[in-house]
Amino acid sequence: MAEGELLPGLPDDLAIQCIARVPTFFHSTLTHVSKSWKSLLQSPIIFTVRKAFNLKEEHLFLCVRTAASTYQWCILHRYNSQTLCSPLPQMPSHPIGAACAVSDNKLFILGGSVNEAVSSAVWVYDCYTHKWNPAPRMRVPREFSAAGTIDGKMYVMGGCQVNTWAGSTSWAEVFDPSTGVWSPVPSPAEIRERWMHGNAVLEGKLFAMADRGGVVYDPLTSTWNYVSTRLDNGWRGRAAVVDGILYSYDFLGKIRGYDLGKDRWLELQGLQKQLPKFLSGATLANVGGRLYVVWEGEGANKHTDLLCAALDVRKESDGSLRGTILWSQVILSSLPRGTSTIQCLSMTL
Repeated sequence: MAEGELLPGLPDDLAIQCIARVPTFFHSTLTHVSKSWKSLLQSPIIFTVRKAFNLKEEHLFLCVRTAASTYQWCILHRYNSQTLCSPLPQMPSHPIGAACAVSDNKLFILGGSVNEAVSSAVWVYDCYTHKWNPAPRMRVPREFSAAGTIDGKMYVMGGCQVNTWAGSTSWAEVFDPSTGVWSPVPSPAEIRERWMHGNAVLEGKLFAMADRGGVVYDPLTSTWNYVSTRLDNGWRGRAAVVDGILYSYDFLGKIRGYDLGKDRWLELQGLQKQLPKFLSGATLANVGGRLYVVWEGEGANKHTDLLCAALDVRKESDGSLRGTILWSQVILSSLPRGTSTIQCLSMTL
C-alpha cells in the first residue's frame, strides 16, 4: 500500500465510499489499519459520505457517575447481537446538575455547578473530531435546568436565579448553532421555577417539569402554558418520546406512556414479566424509533452492572400501549458499587 493510499488500486473517492459502508461498530478497530484510515475515520468526510448514502445509524450516548462522583460519557454501538459501549474522552470539567442536548452531530453539556459554583459554561463533544471544546457561554449560570432542540435551535430554561435582572430576562434562552449566539426568550414571571427535574420535546414544544407543576413552550407561536395536572402527576424523572407518546415510569416502577391528545397515562403492556420494576429509576431514550431503557443491576462481587433493553413500542387500535423487547443485555459490567446513569441521549452518525 502506497503512503497515504486508502485501498490499493482504488481512487481515494471510491475507497472512502467503501470504508464508509462499514458499520460504526468497527470504526475503532479500523483506525489501527493505517494513519490514513485513522485520519479519515476521525474526519467529517466519513460522516458526510455516510449521510449522502443513507448509511446513518442511531447511537445511544450515556453518562454514568460512580459513588465517588466520577463522571464518564460513553457511546453504545450495536451490530447484529453484539454491543460495544466505548468511553468518550474525559471532559475538561465535570459539572453537577448540567443539562444536555444534541444538535448537528454534537453533544452539548450546559451549565451545572463545579466546586459548588454554578456555571454558564457550555461544553460540546464533536463526534467528527472526537474532542470536547468550549462553546459560547449561556447568558446566565444554570444548574438543574431543562433543555431541548427544536428545528435545529437549542432551548434551555430554568435552573437560574430569578431575583436578578439577568435571571429574569433570560430565564429561558435559545442558541442558534448557525450564528453561535444565545438570545433571551421572553417568559412570564408566574411560570418561572428554579429547578427542573425532567424535560422532553413533544409535538414541537419543549415540556419542562419543575418541582411544582411544569411548563410548556411553543417556539412556533412564542407562547407559554402550564402542563396538565394529569401529566404533572404522572411524570416521574427522565422520559423519552416515541411516535408522539411520552414514556416515563410511575411510582410502582412500571413504564407508562402519556397521550397528549387524550391527556391520559396508560401502562405499557406486554413487559410485566420481562423487565424489572424500576423502583430506583431508569433512564429512557428514543434511539432510532425504539425505546431504550437503561438501568443498574447487581453484578458479580457486589459490583454494579449497567443493563439496556431495546423495546418496540406501539399504540394499538383500541388506544392501548404495547411493547416488545427486541434485545436486553449488560452493556457495562463490574462498575464500582453505587454507579448510576445520569443522562441518556441519542444521536445520528
